[in-house]
Amino acid sequence: MFKGLNEEKTLRTIKQDIEKEWIRGFQRDLAVKDCSPVTVKGYTQDVKLFLEWYMSVRGPICLEKIIGFDLMIYRKHLLSDKKYKGSTINRKIQALRQFFRWAHNIGLIKAEISLEARFVRTSKRHRPMHLNRREINILMRAANVTRSFVGARNLAIIQLFLNSGIRVAEMAGLTISDVKISDRSGVLRIREGKGGKEREVPLNKVARLALSTHLQTLEKATSPDIQLFLSERRTPLSRRAIQSIISQTAKRSEIRRIHVSAHTLRHTFAMNYMLANPGKLVELANLLGHESLDTTSIYLRPSREDLAEDLERMTSDGNA
Repeated sequence: MFKGLNEEKTLRTIKQDIEKEWIRGFQRDLAVKDCSPVTVKGYTQDVKLFLEWYMSVRGPICLEKIIGFDLMIYRKHLLSDKKYKGSTINRKIQALRQFFRWAHNIGLIKAEISLEARFVRTSKRHRPMHLNRREINILMRAANVTRSFVGARNLAIIQLFLNSGIRVAEMAGLTISDVKISDRSGVLRIREGKGGKEREVPLNKVARLALSTHLQTLEKATSPDIQLFLSERRTPLSRRAIQSIISQTAKRSEIRRIHVSAHTLRHTFAMNYMLANPGKLVELANLLGHESLDTTSIYLRPSREDLAEDLERMTSDGNA
């Protein structure tokens, strides 16, 4: 009896080790493709959730036994049982496509089933919500109420988001040497943008002033190779720490209309750029580091507020 239990436990351990090796191999493949750490983490979690679901309905996992029909049933499960939004399901489907394409390419499975996982058709997204001028001013005041080093740093972080549109990961990776500022111009060097792409972003007067003030609070002996934004202990700020700074500042500002995050500030930059420079979609795509204009074109779409105002205008014009 005990021998049988031990053998079953050993087999279960071996299977778990094999599954872990699949995940590690998939993660290495994503890293080679220059996927961001956030993407690798998200895809890994989505694949693990699928494998857990498969075990619950099919039993022990054998990759070669997984067929396209299983992917179709899983898609239905996400739609009908989990009731996820189409965009959430499509992200999970994309992760499975990448995983099974990798498994097929290295010979773990014989059939190419990745395309059997069909995306959910979704309506076009509305334009992202962004801060208005009044909310920006309130946020600025909330950022600059703390001690000199912290206040100057936080203000520089928020101004840089609002005037350059860079991503959180890109900001966390900035070093002092990536900033070039003169009296009349400035540029920010993004060494590792999304997909490992490098680009340069010009700095306007507001961003230059905020960064100059922040740099003046750092020790004169500070090496140009250290991170641009540091904690009070003079250790590099992580992405999570930067996001926390935005969240805490937004909480102090008491902005209620929308949730304020680093991504909200990026959207705000993009919208303000388009308002100031109508038609310059290609230029905005370059600044944001977008590979496709389709991604950037979301800033040309109407917002929910725009559509609501249009409908209200119908009633005010006597059509009620």
